[in-house]
Amino acid sequence: MTDGPDAEHHEAPGPAELHDPVVRRELKRASVWLGLALAIVLIAFLAQPLLLIIGGLVFAALLDGGTRLLGRVLPIARPWRLALVTLSGLAFILWTFYFAGTQLAAQAETLRVVVAHQFDRITGWAAANGLIGRGQGGIDEIGRQLLGSLGRLTSAVGSALGAISSIAMIIVIGIFVATEPRLYERGVAWMLPISQRRQFYVTSARMGHTMRRLMFGRLIGMFVEGTATWALLAWWGVPMAALLGILTGLLVFLPNIGAIMSGVLMVLVGFSAGWETGLWALFVYVFVQSIDAYLIVPMVAKRTVDLAPALVLGAQLLFGALFGILGLALADPIVAMIKVALERSSEENARKANERDAAEAQAAEAAAEASAEPPPRRWWARWLGRPSLDALSNHAS
Repeated sequence: MTDGPDAEHHEAPGPAELHDPVVRRELKRASVWLGLALAIVLIAFLAQPLLLIIGGLVFAALLDGGTRLLGRVLPIARPWRLALVTLSGLAFILWTFYFAGTQLAAQAETLRVVVAHQFDRITGWAAANGLIGRGQGGIDEIGRQLLGSLGRLTSAVGSALGAISSIAMIIVIGIFVATEPRLYERGVAWMLPISQRRQFYVTSARMGHTMRRLMFGRLIGMFVEGTATWALLAWWGVPMAALLGILTGLLVFLPNIGAIMSGVLMVLVGFSAGWETGLWALFVYVFVQSIDAYLIVPMVAKRTVDLAPALVLGAQLLFGALFGILGLALADPIVAMIKVALERSSEENARKANERDAAEAQAAEAAAEASAEPPPRRWWARWLGRPSLDALSNHAS
């Protein structure tokens, strides 16, 4: 109730008043949380395209590393070197598929039959000893469990058409980025504040260097393990040595998990031909993995980033369960890039802290000098109102 129509009335800001500091502060907070929620939803729904883009960047680093390495022995323009590296890589991939399709098709079917038979024998022995129930643990059930654990996105790339299209997109993105890497780097830096662009350029250069070294070491491991496996198995007469060598070389791209998968296949095929062949296959697996663990991996880790095996394996399990086979394949490069970014951020924070400490020390020293009192004059100088003898001697000198 008011006393009359002319009574004073003070209007308070309402929820639509954006000039109120409280409303503006709350709107900023709500916008941050809303943007974070939308980013999480977009990452969940766009995980497949994002992984394809990351795969393209990894392939671009591989092409860029080959182009730089070729430039040391062939002093021609970068576009020509990039074209040679790209055509050589595509020719090798096409030859591998052609060789696998014409020469190894029968071996691949034999390998599937041998692996299924060996799994049935193992599960039969386990069922006879009461380790598992009857009718459990077959190769089909194990395969379904493994594929089901890879996540819901595996079905998107599980088909042959999906795999081919994904590989094609990765190759195209990689070629475009490797052709003009500075263009895309400057485009990303343009979206950042000017004060942060220098740090972005340094971090980007370090990431590119690390990725090139990592991919180069991965290629060396694939070549050494694949060639050594094929040569040693073929020398002893292990069946399907060429196919096992190719599979071992390809599976090297998946650290930890790839070695386990290739070892299981190698041992199963070896024991299908006899105990001596199986023991030789086991020896070959241990010998090749020892070379990789004690020679190749330390050499690569010393020049790139030293990733703990448990960290890489945990990232592979996590990315494989969330994002499927692409997440499993790209877990190692993603973890390496995250580690490089964190190390660079730590260095930048340490540099700023050192600069701040130095500035504070200089300010404290200047304040101490300003507050220092002049030395007192001698008592007779104060009594006579004249400067001291020390001052007169200094003035004379």
